Amino acid sequence: MNYLAHSLECLDDPYQVAGAAVPDWLGLSRPRLRCRSRHARPWVDHDDAATAAIARGVVRHHADDDWFHQTAAFGDVSLELARRIRRITGDDDGMRPSFLGHILLELLLDATIHETDPAVLDRYYEALAEVDATVVAATVGAMADVDASQLASIIDKFCELRFLYDYADDDRLTFRLNQVMRRVRLPELPPQFTTILPAARTLVGENRDGLLTPLATLA
Repeated sequence: MNYLAHSLECLDDPYQVAGAAVPDWLGLSRPRLRCRSRHARPWVDHDDAATAAIARGVVRHHADDDWFHQTAAFGDVSLELARRIRRITGDDDGMRPSFLGHILLELLLDATIHETDPAVLDRYYEALAEVDATVVAATVGAMADVDASQLASIIDKFCELRFLYDYADDDRLTFRLNQVMRRVRLPELPPQFTTILPAARTLVGENRDGLLTPLATLA
């Protein structure tokens, strides 16, 4: 899951929205920091409301990913996207298509959520605007017992760029994907990559419900 999907059920709780983004924000830190559910769980009933909400958000993020990556829809759609990416890029080893199939699915799911409810992304950023980034950084540092001070500047930049809006446009989405490619030291995407995106958006949209339904409710 990506930022918006992780926060759909807690948009009225700004610090929980921030907590749900923490594991992904930390992926942008240098050196890369971690905040696991085991770090956050002891804090979910903390007397300080912001601290407890951040902890609940971190736990939510990891719980979401646990069920999301086991759904049939995730397996089927990410595999199909990888197949299409392999065909358009000519990659033989499958590393970049497999990685991209996973990432593209998650970004397009956020785009699908936004398309279905145009106001939801505004609400997401409005929630984050109420958050003190230094409080989040200090809380995460205390939970994980690390120096997470750099997280504050990552949060501020994230809120400034608002790049989740870019996922609605094929060229801007490709630009964002190429940023990811450079970060993980994989080759950038060829210009013709954008030609597969309209059908990819349709595929993810058709599987939206299966991608957003926890396994517990499918039994």
